[in-house]
Amino acid sequence: MWERSFLPWDAYFAVVWLGTVLFALAAESPDLRVRLVAACLFCLPVPWYVWAGRPLLVDPDLAAGGDRAAVRYLAGQILLFLPPAALVGETRLATFALVPQCFMLLRVPGALAAVAVVNITPVAAWAVVWRPAAHDLYYNSVFGVVSLAFSAVVGSWIIRVIEQSSERAALVAELEASRGEVARLSAERGALAERERLSREIHDTLAQGFTSLVMLVQAVEGELDENPDRARRHLQLMARTARENLAEARALVAGTAPAGLDGATLPDAVRRLAARHTEQTGAPATVDVTGSVRALPAAVEVVALRTCQEALANARRHAGHGVPVSLGLAYAPGTLGVTVHDSGRGFDPAAAPGTGYGLPGLRARAAELGGTARVGSARGKGTTVRVTLPLAAAAPEGPSDVAQGAARARPLAPAEDADPNADPRSGP
Repeated sequence: MWERSFLPWDAYFAVVWLGTVLFALAAESPDLRVRLVAACLFCLPVPWYVWAGRPLLVDPDLAAGGDRAAVRYLAGQILLFLPPAALVGETRLATFALVPQCFMLLRVPGALAAVAVVNITPVAAWAVVWRPAAHDLYYNSVFGVVSLAFSAVVGSWIIRVIEQSSERAALVAELEASRGEVARLSAERGALAERERLSREIHDTLAQGFTSLVMLVQAVEGELDENPDRARRHLQLMARTARENLAEARALVAGTAPAGLDGATLPDAVRRLAARHTEQTGAPATVDVTGSVRALPAAVEVVALRTCQEALANARRHAGHGVPVSLGLAYAPGTLGVTVHDSGRGFDPAAAPGTGYGLPGLRARAAELGGTARVGSARGKGTTVRVTLPLAAAAPEGPSDVAQGAARARPLAPAEDADPNADPRSGP
């Protein structure tokens, strides 16, 4: 309100000035001539207010460098107010206009000092000029003291209210800025989570499919002359792999469930993965399912399928040629266990982790659902990947929810990221 318009204050000061003049002219003493002189003298503070005071009140920044301008204006106003106040005591009604200006222009200690001068000095000047009777002096002195106390208490309280309002305004502005920053960081975090999700999806589907195509192309190149029938079978497998990759790409773009789970149960999808692994490598891959097979939340089935894909891809690349692989799904009342074991070369778990994305992505997927992923291995004794997924943490979701799961899920815990059993092998 202060910044919006100063006209209410101008109107208030004008009403106080006019009321003071009328009150002074209607007084019983002194005689009319003295009261007219006092009324004329009381007009002098008006131009001083318009010329010097109002600019300071409208724009407090003019006095931001110090209180000199405000002190100069108030001193002039008090000096102009004293003559009429000494002649006619009723003019002290003008303190209702002077006291607010003291608090509006000065800091609280200085304002209290100015208020004391405004309330006490006119009474003293009036007493010196007229030498009133004791009871009149007592009455006016008590009035001045009460007016001083009231002005000091109410003025200080209002100033404190204004200061608190300013502090709240600053806090609100800071809160708005913080909310904007939080929104920006949230958007960035969401974009990062979506980028990580897309990276995992591309790695677990398209990248592995292309890797299979490259391996089949290399196999065909060596079979075209010596074994054309086998080469044709590999070409058919390449075509089927390419179609599956295309289906996965479409599912990824559409945000639907993986193509392997479209209209199929999780055990069926895992058996197809095992059969394809056998076709591509010639190594046997078996699937063992225990427990009561049932429909699970889509997010759980997606993570289980991706775990099997990643473990089989690592087995093809690192376990050795023709190494058997066994896959296990264990349905329990509250969890789903996924186990993939190969009897290949294995590796040293104490070795420095690789820089690839395969197993870190596998652990991140499990952690998003509150599960755990462990990799155990030893040189010459094969590798075992075990993932346990709680079912209670994954509410039933639709296919579109699966695509957004990474953006909602919690990040991988640092302790799991530093798992001593971390597999140094990783996918492309």
